[in-house]
Amino acid sequence: MIAETYKSQPPATSRLVHRVAVGTSFFLQGLCFSSWAARIPTVQQRLQLSDTELGGVLLAVPVGLLLSLPLSGWLVARYGSRRITVLGLSIYATVLTLLGLAETTTQLLAGLVLFGLAANMSNISVNTQAVGVEALYGKSIMASFHGIWSLAGFIGAAIGTLMIGYGATIVVHFALITGTVALGILLMRSYLLPEDAGQDPNQPIFVLPDKSLLLLGVLAFCSLLCEGTMFDWSGVYFNKVVHAEKAWAGVGFTAFMSTMAAGRFVADSFTDRFGRQRTLQLSGLFSASGLVLAVLLPTLVPATIGFMLVGIGVSSVVPLVYGAAGRSTVMSPGMALAAVSTVGFAGFLLGPPVIGLVAGATSLRVSFAIIALMGLCVTALASRARV
Repeated sequence: MIAETYKSQPPATSRLVHRVAVGTSFFLQGLCFSSWAARIPTVQQRLQLSDTELGGVLLAVPVGLLLSLPLSGWLVARYGSRRITVLGLSIYATVLTLLGLAETTTQLLAGLVLFGLAANMSNISVNTQAVGVEALYGKSIMASFHGIWSLAGFIGAAIGTLMIGYGATIVVHFALITGTVALGILLMRSYLLPEDAGQDPNQPIFVLPDKSLLLLGVLAFCSLLCEGTMFDWSGVYFNKVVHAEKAWAGVGFTAFMSTMAAGRFVADSFTDRFGRQRTLQLSGLFSASGLVLAVLLPTLVPATIGFMLVGIGVSSVVPLVYGAAGRSTVMSPGMALAAVSTVGFAGFLLGPPVIGLVAGATSLRVSFAIIALMGLCVTALASRARV
């Protein structure tokens, strides 16, 4: 049904052009988030925040997500994912620079609320675009889009490392990223899909998802909890637990991002061969085993290998879940993705502050051991999900 809707539209541009434009959107979104993540330790030091305080501050991002929960899917259904992609990315990039200007904890909290709101808005809209392009191709390509997001995360982390190495301030760093995103938006906005399947201007602002969509959301939540932990706490873990030398403090994050990006670029062919359910089950096992290895053997080589396994584990889950949501027959793609991605993205954003709170009460190793259970949940739930 979705494929027929898209294929019935006039081919104003080729499907490859649409694919490049949507891929660019994923890249810009990933660049914004990874640029912020790369500077979290700097922000912690500048504002003199403890691990517990940092965890509390990072909760502001999920607050922004929750505020956008009933709104983002409705905006996509009402105005189309093309417009909301441009709007969401524009707000996302602008708020990034505002975060660099924050000089007090209060200012940072306010900025992170807006950052979370823009993150969810752009996340839902770009994935709705991806569902449409996948329908044009008639085969699974969702993972490759998420691979581009991961690649952007890797590049954003590398840029952050260079900026820190050259002594660039956070404001200069974030302003350069904002300018880059603005240029990217100008170049790609005309080539996004003009219409979404099932777009309904009269769509209610809130629709309860059915059981199958809720289960997909929980699967995404568990995997993104692991992923969010890696983004925000991998550097801190290697610094405080692994006791890596300063030059090697970022190797864990780099290892994780490398295998996650590589895994997403091969996930589509792997899924076609072994099936969606088997892929999800193996993904959960990889995530859990990687975290357990890093907890039990917190030295440089084993921890790095562990983080690589986590990258492999999380690489396929979200693309498979979002693709399944976009094929829902009970909601439009935008609303279905809003329901699933909001639940899932909550895990991505809640993971880091929870890690900080648990670490403050116990230790980072205990926090990471708890997160390993999320990988096992993915494996357990995969057999019940309709993917």
